[in-house]
Amino acid sequence: MIRLMLGTFVLMMSCVAASANAFHFNPTQPTNARNMLTFGATSMPVGYYNYCRNYAERCARAPEGPSVQLTKPRWREIVTVNAEVNQAVAPLTDMEIFGVEERWEYPTTVGDCEDYALMKRKRLNEMGYPLGALLLTVARDASGGGHAVLTVVTDLGDFILDNVEQKVLPWQETEIYYLKRQSQDDMNLWVSLVDETAPLAFSGGKSAPSTAAAREKR
Repeated sequence: MIRLMLGTFVLMMSCVAASANAFHFNPTQPTNARNMLTFGATSMPVGYYNYCRNYAERCARAPEGPSVQLTKPRWREIVTVNAEVNQAVAPLTDMEIFGVEERWEYPTTVGDCEDYALMKRKRLNEMGYPLGALLLTVARDASGGGHAVLTVVTDLGDFILDNVEQKVLPWQETEIYYLKRQSQDDMNLWVSLVDETAPLAFSGGKSAPSTAAAREKR
């Protein structure tokens, strides 16, 4: 059963480019962490909740495992899937495609950032990767806009599959403010990537990404 953990906001997925160094955006993540730390259960994105209402069978699947061993063949597969989906799908917003602000779907020829992440997860899962290692992840980009990526959890760290950054990067090498992602143990439980109890102090002259990308869900 889907845990109804709806947040008070819907992230507006702007999906603009990001580059190079996550630490100043994620000060509560330790700089020596290969895999991002999680900080307990949090709200489920409304877009994912509605996706599961439309496709209950997809969200009823078990995680099958929390991680994969990153071998050279698997690395080639991950890089290939990321490139193929990015090349096959043209970026458009949900408003442009569906006339609504937020809708998560498998893309065909066009898609928003979360649609790229869904398709990459689908492709890798069909190749034998457990869903518990393929985590839909909600974030903000370097400009503060709402964004979504796929996190692949491996024994060598978390790797990010993005539709605007063409390289598959370790999470530490991105310029993304990570908010939450699916739990490795339950696809319908979301966990926070931000320690809300810690003081926020961004280094390098950077400030926290704007919250303008979020709007209240009335």
